[in-house]
Amino acid sequence: MLENKRAIQMTEETARKWLRERGVEVKDIAELVFFLQEKYHPDLQMEDCIENVERVLSKREVQNAILTGIQLDILAEENKLGEPLQSIIETDESLYGVDEILAFSIVNIYGSIGFTNYGYIDKLKPGILEKLNDKSSGKVHTFLDDLVGAIAAAASSRLAHRAANTE
Repeated sequence: MLENKRAIQMTEETARKWLRERGVEVKDIAELVFFLQEKYHPDLQMEDCIENVERVLSKREVQNAILTGIQLDILAEENKLGEPLQSIIETDESLYGVDEILAFSIVNIYGSIGFTNYGYIDKLKPGILEKLNDKSSGKVHTFLDDLVGAIAAAASSRLAHRAANTE
């Protein structure tokens, strides 16, 4: 039992570490949540957004999606994937879609409102998403930009559900 608890803790620590190493901080994701929710919650505070991002990041299925997606991005950067997958991920081919499917596993945690939030933020690419989507950086973020958007969408949905329950 102790070994399993340590493995769970290690998964979360690694997911958070890999996000930071790829240039994504919790505050960056919280800013996306704020962007999505500020017009619906006039008294919204950044601390509320951070808290909801933290809760989403504490979920195992989110951590597993982060680890999987970031690992695939890194392998593509290192040219370690077989063709045609290497080219598809390296160029973030528009018809690939598996990156969005992985993101949907996160979005779905807090209900269907997450899909709307995700679609909106994925289209606009505000904040950190614009930076992650920049192909000139030399980094591959085919999965990471969608994962970050999905975490923000899920945290936004969580916040909206909580606010609805308190009204």
